[in-house]
Amino acid sequence: MFGYNRTSLQPTTFLLLGIPGLEAAHIWISIPFCLVYLLSLIGNIALLLIVKTDNKLHEPMYFFLCMLSVADLMLTTSTLPKILSLFWFSEREIYFEACLTQMYLIHSLSTMESGFILAMAFDRYVAICHPLRHSTILTPVMIVGLGLFVVFRGVVLLIPHPFLLRWLSYCKTVISHTYCEFMALIKLVCTETKIRRAYSLIVAFLTGGLDFILIICSYVLILFTVFNLPSKAARLKTLSTCVSHVWVILVFYTPAFFSFLTHRFGHHIALHIHIFIANIYLLIPPMMNPIIYGVKTKRIREGFFKLLTVKCV
Repeated sequence: MFGYNRTSLQPTTFLLLGIPGLEAAHIWISIPFCLVYLLSLIGNIALLLIVKTDNKLHEPMYFFLCMLSVADLMLTTSTLPKILSLFWFSEREIYFEACLTQMYLIHSLSTMESGFILAMAFDRYVAICHPLRHSTILTPVMIVGLGLFVVFRGVVLLIPHPFLLRWLSYCKTVISHTYCEFMALIKLVCTETKIRRAYSLIVAFLTGGLDFILIICSYVLILFTVFNLPSKAARLKTLSTCVSHVWVILVFYTPAFFSFLTHRFGHHIALHIHIFIANIYLLIPPMMNPIIYGVKTKRIREGFFKLLTVKCV
C-alpha cells in the first residue's frame, strides 16, 4: 500500500482520505450515509415497480422519472459501497483504473440526471402550453429518442475525461475525498492542466449549465401561460402539476452548483465542507426524488401502499 508521502509518476493505486479533519467521526457519519443509501435503493426500485405495474402511470413524465431513477440507482451504487467500506473498514486504497472508472460514472450519470430533469421540464412545458398537442408531440418514439439522446450525450461528452487523466504524471497519490472525481484527481497532477480544466468547464456548461438555462426558460413560458388563464383556481391547479418537478430541480441543482463553484473558486472554504457538500450532492437527490413524487403524486403513493400490502401478504 502506498504511504501518505510517496509519489509516483504512474500510480497503480490511490488512497482516499475520506472527509479530512473528520476521520474520527467516520463511523458516525457512515450511519446516515448508509440509511440514505438504503432509502435510495428502496425508493427508486419501488418507484420503478409501481410505474411498471400501473398502466395509469404510463405517461411521459413518469417514464422520464423512471429514467432518472435508473441513473440515480447506478450513481449511488457506483460510489456508496466504496465510501461505506472506507468509513467502516478503513479501506482507503483504490486501483487507478477503478478510480478513473468511478470518476467517469459519477460525471456521466450526473450529466444524464440533469438531462432527464430537462426532459421532465419539456414535458411540463408541452402539457401546459400546448395541452392539445401533448400526446402528438411526446409520442413513445419521441420519449425513447429523448432518453437515448440524454444517455448518448452523457456517455460521449464524458468519455475524454478518463483519457485526459490516464497518461498524466502524478506527484501525489492521496485523494482528499471520499470518492474519485475530476477536480480531486487533477489537483494531484505534476504537469500543466489548463486545457483539461478548460474542457471540464466547457462540458459542465454544455450539460448541467445549459440544461438549467433551458429549464428556467421552459418555466418562464409556463408562467406566462398560467398567468393568462381566466381564473385563480385554474392557475393554482395548473401550477400544482409542476410542484414535484420544481422540488426535484431544487434538490438536484442547489448542491450541484454549490459543489461545482466551491471546487473551482471557493479556495477559502474549509476542505471538509467541500467534501461534505459533494457527498450531499450524490446522496440526497437519489433519495429525495421518489419521496417527492410519492408525497405529491396520489397514484404513486397508492401504488407504494399497494406494493407494501402485496409484500406483506
